[in-house]
Amino acid sequence: MQDNNCDIVIIGGGPVGMALALALRDSNLTTLLLEARGLPEKVDDERPLALSHGSYLILQRLEVWGKLLRHTPIKTIHISNKGFLGRTVLTTEDAGVSALGYVVNYHDLYHALYDATLENGILYQAGADVKAFSTDQLSSHVQYTHEGTEKNISAKLLVLADGGRLSSQIADIDFKTEAYDQWAIVANVKAEIPQSGIAYERFTSDGPVALLPSGNDFALVWTTSLEMANEILALDEERFLYRLHKHFGDRLGRFVAAGKRAGFPLALKYAVPPTSQRIALIGNAAQTLHPVAGQGFNLGLRDAYELAQISLATVADNKEIGSPAMLARYGQLRRTDSQGGRIFTDSLIKLFSNDNTLLRHLCGVGLTILDNCPPIKRFVSRRMIFGARG
Repeated sequence: MQDNNCDIVIIGGGPVGMALALALRDSNLTTLLLEARGLPEKVDDERPLALSHGSYLILQRLEVWGKLLRHTPIKTIHISNKGFLGRTVLTTEDAGVSALGYVVNYHDLYHALYDATLENGILYQAGADVKAFSTDQLSSHVQYTHEGTEKNISAKLLVLADGGRLSSQIADIDFKTEAYDQWAIVANVKAEIPQSGIAYERFTSDGPVALLPSGNDFALVWTTSLEMANEILALDEERFLYRLHKHFGDRLGRFVAAGKRAGFPLALKYAVPPTSQRIALIGNAAQTLHPVAGQGFNLGLRDAYELAQISLATVADNKEIGSPAMLARYGQLRRTDSQGGRIFTDSLIKLFSNDNTLLRHLCGVGLTILDNCPPIKRFVSRRMIFGARG
């Protein structure tokens, strides 16, 4: 590959960007990954990711799954509504799969993808700071600095997988944003009762609290208001564990230890459309969802995989990568899945995270109906696993 020309430039060398490059590995397309940060180092309190069974299948096809030495299967999802009757339990039998999903460590996944990227000869430049980009009818152009040198590169297709840092600069893409007035607190926690493959999603008026099986313990995602989040983050470990037990309940006994806590604000943000001239958006650059039901990363991984399949089909048909027809096809194929993920997560928050007693009772009735209707359980679980198209 020449230094100033390639087929596809991917800005954003995180898991979604690397997944796209790996999905293209058996083609003759030349690909360059540009990552602004350095490679993430391993830390004691590691960030978890909940991968659906569909994402597991994608990572298997990319020959990455075997590089992940640690992964905890989710066999059951227990959904409840604090203070109200009604609950639903989703199992592997309901969905017809061996596991509903897996919890992996972000750093493990990152490095597994990175190792596979290098093994497949994909050019990955860490510490690449993009200064500007532009497009014309024939190509896209990127100006960036790497190792103290200013560089320019052109490509037939520019993919933004950078989490949304640069996509706001594209004039003909509109971003719809809605703040949830909620924060998520994440931590690893240990309970008296070890995990047994059950993921808990407990809805409260302040927001959902999720406990995901991770090793022998749990990965916590606790959603609440900004004021409450600041208060919880400031607690010492003993008071934090007491507060969590009071909030979550007795299903796992007392909580006995917690790792480092972190918090971040939550919002719904998505691009309309997710493409522009010679540009495609994937992952958090295309949409950012509420973490309820763990849909965000899985949706982004499907963005990457489907864009790769469309690119490969375009090459097989002797058509041009990055053409208006190809990008229109990508936008059309992703519309149902992206809209479905947004509507599903947004509706869950608005229905369950409120103080309307009647509505919360109706939600409890809905959970009971879902729990007692196997065809609906299968429909819901498979769309959680594989996306809106099931």
